[in-house]
Amino acid sequence: MTEARGSAAPGPSRPTAATDDQDRIVLTFEDNRLLPRLLGEYDAHLASIENQLGVTAHAQGNVITLSGPKASCEIAREVLSALYDRVAKGEAITKGDIDGFVRHARSGSPKPEGLAQIRTRRRIVTARTPMQSAYLRALERFDLVFGIGPAGTGKTYLAVAFAAACLERGVVERIILSRPAVEAGERLGFLPGDMKEKVDPYLRPLYDALKDVLSPEKVEKDLASGIIEVAPLAFMRGRTLSHAFVILDEAQNTSSMQMKMFLTRIGEGSKMAITGDPSQIDLPRGQESGLGEAVRLLEGVKGIEAVRFTSADVVRRDLVARIVEAYDRADHAASIRE
Repeated sequence: MTEARGSAAPGPSRPTAATDDQDRIVLTFEDNRLLPRLLGEYDAHLASIENQLGVTAHAQGNVITLSGPKASCEIAREVLSALYDRVAKGEAITKGDIDGFVRHARSGSPKPEGLAQIRTRRRIVTARTPMQSAYLRALERFDLVFGIGPAGTGKTYLAVAFAAACLERGVVERIILSRPAVEAGERLGFLPGDMKEKVDPYLRPLYDALKDVLSPEKVEKDLASGIIEVAPLAFMRGRTLSHAFVILDEAQNTSSMQMKMFLTRIGEGSKMAITGDPSQIDLPRGQESGLGEAVRLLEGVKGIEAVRFTSADVVRRDLVARIVEAYDRADHAASIRE
């Protein structure tokens, strides 16, 4: 890919501030056959970049011309270059990928081409925010990682996807999924069916994530053989979990004793990911969450990392981020009044 630069006046369809320095960048891509996949159906990918960055983009043949605010044009150039590299490798591009590349480029670090990725035989999962990249790199480097933040930030999905990749690479021998069944008071005996059927309602988000990155057939086979195991938190006591990737979801609903019990289950060759949203605690009023206590007590301990997501990392859709922000503002206002 080559590029040329020059000054440009503001486009009539893109109002810009009078103080913005305007720029014009001409990108020439080597393989014209890849452009339809880069641009998307009816140039949808290009339109998404235009809308998010406030630039004007015009494609003709293997040339894309960008015009608009200088900083925005530079981000668009980075994003298009990174997307072209992915297409050249035969990888697909989704709307979510474009959003993620734009977020990373806006952050300034890491650059889009340095996005953290998870690769399984079924899917390539790419971080969509800088914090997601930091989370994936923490999962790679540390044996115990806390993923803390609001719904929709990908903390559970990425942990499951990373666990699946570790299983395929032989880094671990099994995956263990756990979650506190707070709604049932940790007493599941009255529910019909075997253990898997009893805990299915609580672990459904983890199943869904597994079946997204591994084939449904492999998931069912590994569940039957015990390579993938589901266990409510109450049934983890007394076990030592070796050579496994262990995930505790909804950890904000653990008590202090439960969290200590779970943390001390980690055995030789194992990794743990503990995820939770401190704003959605279902414990009895006045009972401290084991998640918050653990993060506080273990800060700075070697081999442990805590990654904190915010509403800026919500990747489901913009509306979810706005909902989270509204609740955060209400909580902040309430704390001031108190």
